[in-house]
Amino acid sequence: MSTPPYARIAGDIKRRIADGRLRPGDRVPSTRQLARDWDVALATAAKALTVLAQEGVVVAEPRVGTVVAEPRGKAARRPEISGYAVTRERIVRAAIEIADAEGLSEVTMRGLAERLGMATMSLYRHIGSKDDLILLMVDTAIEDFPLPADPPPGWRAALETTARLQWAAYRRHPWLAGVTSLMRPLPSAGLIKHTEWAMAALAGTRLDATTKMHLQILVYSYVQGIAANLELERRARAATGLTDEEWMSAQEDRMRAISQSGRYPAFAEFLEDLGEFDLDLDRLFEFGLRPLLDGLAGLID
Repeated sequence: MSTPPYARIAGDIKRRIADGRLRPGDRVPSTRQLARDWDVALATAAKALTVLAQEGVVVAEPRVGTVVAEPRGKAARRPEISGYAVTRERIVRAAIEIADAEGLSEVTMRGLAERLGMATMSLYRHIGSKDDLILLMVDTAIEDFPLPADPPPGWRAALETTARLQWAAYRRHPWLAGVTSLMRPLPSAGLIKHTEWAMAALAGTRLDATTKMHLQILVYSYVQGIAANLELERRARAATGLTDEEWMSAQEDRMRAISQSGRYPAFAEFLEDLGEFDLDLDRLFEFGLRPLLDGLAGLID
């Protein structure tokens, strides 16, 4: 006696779960998709999913669809993790922890779900999409270093305050500098607070709106431009296993050959005078901030 079509469909889904092609929390093909793939009636496809649900293989998730069920014994733990309920804030904080330790590229919905001990599709009850998650991560990371309730007097102190707080956020969360773009700015409430702060500080000046925007972008890009090297260094260290000092040591022979080639006399003399040099991004930030504000003072005042 031949196996009924609905049973063949159910068996195929079970095999895909068994060999790892479908994992707990993954959405299984819809009734309509199964009907198309197997060339069967919608009722037959629906019966296959009903059988799987009765056997506890799949489960219906509201507003998500039918997903692979957690193995028995784990499902009861899914709503709570180590004694606390899963919330949007907990999800965002977990994503930030991954990004801080391993980089933003390692933040995936599946990896995040595994870290939290929940089904992947269950994340979408709290987070609409990966883009929404990143935006929430940016807002949360910026809000970790809030602007003061009362702005300091004068435009210079206000711009210095926003620059230092943004730098602190980038130091804590190196991935942050690589998320935002001058050409495609994120609609981040956290970042817009800094724009609002700068615009309020410049409100009493004689500058026109375009100049104010250029000035605000200049200060922002100064901080972001230096901070971008924090994440670049983290990636380089992960890829090579070398610290920046070890990498520079490995380049000494090549650098010496270039400087002694006779084609770059000013560079060779500069290296001779420089001696030992340790690039510290915090010192570089401090070194450039005051001259930047001094230059803007000539424009503003």
